Amino acid sequence: MPFEEHVYSVLIVSASNSFNDNIVKLLPGATYTPITFAKSVNEAQRNVTERVYDIIIINAPLPDDYGVKLAIDVSSNKTSVVLLFVRNDMYTSIYEKVRDYGVFALHKPVPSQTISQALDWLKATRERLRNMETKTLSLQEKMEEIKLINRAKWALINSLGMTEADAHRYIEKQAMDRCVTRREIAENIIQTYK
Repeated sequence: MPFEEHVYSVLIVSASNSFNDNIVKLLPGATYTPITFAKSVNEAQRNVTERVYDIIIINAPLPDDYGVKLAIDVSSNKTSVVLLFVRNDMYTSIYEKVRDYGVFALHKPVPSQTISQALDWLKATRERLRNMETKTLSLQEKMEEIKLINRAKWALINSLGMTEADAHRYIEKQAMDRCVTRREIAENIIQTYK
């Protein structure tokens, strides 16, 4: 499998300009773009409703909330990967709250090398999620095709008195004879026998 370079969109949720500056230094523009900033949970929530981010970095606490609920909500309901920075004295209790939702947590202060490793974990996790999304879409498409073919079979059964096996063979044969997909044949049958 050839190496494929991916680009990751990032939302940094932090009220600290120094934190933002230090994180941005670890996010090369060729790999992480665009980088969006939010200074509060409310602003971050608006951002995630407007677009999907690959990686969300939250520097807790925030002015309007600690940020734990935001991390859990985004990780649970979106395809984003979340990294939550928390105070050292709060790490254990926060980690226990977020781990089951797939949120990564690091306690502050954090060496740059650890943050770089965490970013690698986030990218790997995002790629795993991307692959799962692709498989899910493929399965959904296959299920839709099966439903469509079954509808076409019922149309043949009801309109022409075929058995289910005869209707199945008819759709298969028509698809092979015309060099088209079974889906196309099913759509034509449904259209014909509406």
